[in-house]
Amino acid sequence: MALGGANRFAAEDSLGELGELAQSAGADVAGEVFQNLKEVDPRTFIGRGKVAELRDLARERAATLTIFDDSLAPAQARNLENELKLRVIDRTQLILDIFAQRAHSLAGKLQVEVAQLAYLQPRLTRQWSHLSRQTGGGGSGGRIGTRGPGETQLEVDRRRLAERLTRLRRRLHEVERTRDIQRRRRIEVPYPAVALVGYTNSGKSTLMNALTGAGVEAASRLFSTLDPTIRRLKLPGGMNVMLSDTVGFIHRLPHQLVEAFKATLEEVRTADLLLHVVDSSSPTHSEQIAVVEGVLEEIGAHNMPRIMVFNKADLADSPLYRLQTENTLRLSALKGEGIEQLVAMMAGFFVKLREEVSVTLPAARGDLIAAARRDGQVLDEEYDNGRVHVRALVTRPMAGRLRKASAQSTAS
Repeated sequence: MALGGANRFAAEDSLGELGELAQSAGADVAGEVFQNLKEVDPRTFIGRGKVAELRDLARERAATLTIFDDSLAPAQARNLENELKLRVIDRTQLILDIFAQRAHSLAGKLQVEVAQLAYLQPRLTRQWSHLSRQTGGGGSGGRIGTRGPGETQLEVDRRRLAERLTRLRRRLHEVERTRDIQRRRRIEVPYPAVALVGYTNSGKSTLMNALTGAGVEAASRLFSTLDPTIRRLKLPGGMNVMLSDTVGFIHRLPHQLVEAFKATLEEVRTADLLLHVVDSSSPTHSEQIAVVEGVLEEIGAHNMPRIMVFNKADLADSPLYRLQTENTLRLSALKGEGIEQLVAMMAGFFVKLREEVSVTLPAARGDLIAAARRDGQVLDEEYDNGRVHVRALVTRPMAGRLRKASAQSTAS
């Protein structure tokens, strides 16, 4: 739909993306209908004539489901189902369904169910419309004997949903707390963190596989993977980084999902560097970049350093992608073209973040000195009466670890 004279091209692109989402969910697209609306019909969202056109097309194509690209109010969805004699869902429900299919980890499943129930709460009346209609009519006694069953069942259902949502959120909090502990342990290991972010189907998983051989599913479909994958990547010069592949973003990503997946997206917010992967072959790449930047701002990661990775260069003809700057790179993850340049660019970024540290440690802490050598460069090493004076050029996490060990040995 194009509302209030909105750009038709952008609206048709969104409708095309909705078709891809439907296919990703396992549906066959029987047809599509576009309408340029000046204002939304409060009863059925689209106009009466368009409802009739949609009903005729659905019958002609033997469709069993209608998907709207915009969010529908509960009453609008109910009225449309009555008019079309079909099940009606909106974009948010479709994305929630895809997430439910793709989630495999316990945390992912809990996050999706929390988002689904949060979406369902204000729409619960639709589940019991056959009972809630038993309200009778007439004078003061017109509802006697008719108002109990529907209202009672609805209230019971609401209470059960609210109780389950509370239990799920509590359980999700426990899972997220465990994840947070694991994340803190990774932070204690002196490896910088790099997170892949980007629009869904931009090739993040393919790039992850090209960089680390992680074996992440990299199907050409929207939201192919949901659960984060974390692998170690060795950069030129011997530095190791932890590379994480996170859930892709999309135009109008349901707020319930952003809220539910905040723990997963914490991998992004706590990273030292973002690789923003862009599908350079997409005609709407600019809009996709804006969507990703918007979500990054929502989770508090918009000011983080990043490298713009214009992927699928083998499919893009625009001269824009032939340009390469300090923070921009053109490559093809599928063909492996430009991977070495990206790795070198990442190494260059972290070399700039290294700092020189001078500490004195017990000679028995050879493990720390070896870690400093793996992490960066040991510039000087001098042993004296069971202690070793070390001067090294290392990453900030490693520098902190060395200073902490030095302070503890001095205090003891």
